[in-house]
Amino acid sequence: MKPIRKAVFPVAGLGTRFLPATKAMPKEMLPVVDRPVIQHVVDEAREAGIEHFVFVTGRNKGVIEDHFDKQFELEATLQKRGKSREFAMLEAELPGAGQTSFTRQQEPLGLGHAVWCAREIVGNEPFALLLPDMLHFGPRGALSEMMEVYAETGGGNVVAVYEVPRDQVQQYGIVAVGEKRGKGFRITAMVEKPKPQDAPSNYMISGRYILQPEIFSFLEKQSAGAGGEIQVTDAMLRLAEQQPFFGYAFEGRIFDCGSKIGFLTANVAYALAREDVAPALRAELKQLLDQT
Repeated sequence: MKPIRKAVFPVAGLGTRFLPATKAMPKEMLPVVDRPVIQHVVDEAREAGIEHFVFVTGRNKGVIEDHFDKQFELEATLQKRGKSREFAMLEAELPGAGQTSFTRQQEPLGLGHAVWCAREIVGNEPFALLLPDMLHFGPRGALSEMMEVYAETGGGNVVAVYEVPRDQVQQYGIVAVGEKRGKGFRITAMVEKPKPQDAPSNYMISGRYILQPEIFSFLEKQSAGAGGEIQVTDAMLRLAEQQPFFGYAFEGRIFDCGSKIGFLTANVAYALAREDVAPALRAELKQLLDQT
């Protein structure tokens, strides 16, 4: 069983739901409290032991690359002004030399195509795939838990899932639940946006995956699916005919930062989890709610 060393982050989306904020700033750089959305997801991958971070970018995404690089002028200014705490934080969070790679998705052909664009960097080894819009908020990162499922099952493919109300299943990819395997379970089927009466469960695919490299050969030949885009779920369905898939049910909260409500709620939740911010924020929220 090969270890999971690399993680792929598709960050080429336009972020049209957040215009005009995203006219000049990538949606992945919008802050949740004081950290960009993409930083939260990279933190989750780092916690899980990921060594190499692969970003699939698009036009106007150069600021993401800058964020994960040294900022000599800023660091010099921090040192000159004696801001040692801020300087140490930036140094601790900076990926090491050679730990980040950036490749370009030249056309918006879907998530599956974005993943395929990373094939040469990933190579012939299993990898993690994390969708930056979906923040998994809990005492431990979703990918760390998935790594344990991966070890318990002896490899294969692992997909994080999240329980949603039955009347919402038509909005998501849904899995069928098989026998339990340690912290996980065998996935026996995957259905894209089923009607509530036809759904095999109410567990949605939540944007965290551990995938074997054979997925790339299916993505290469994959024709456009829903929305006229190349869908990673279609390739997963074909791969599932040859390899086992396992699910891990995330027990925290998931915030879809691709939506305004999800993004705003994430800011509140992450702020309330911080001792330096929570007391003052609670007081402000109470005052606002009392006035409405």
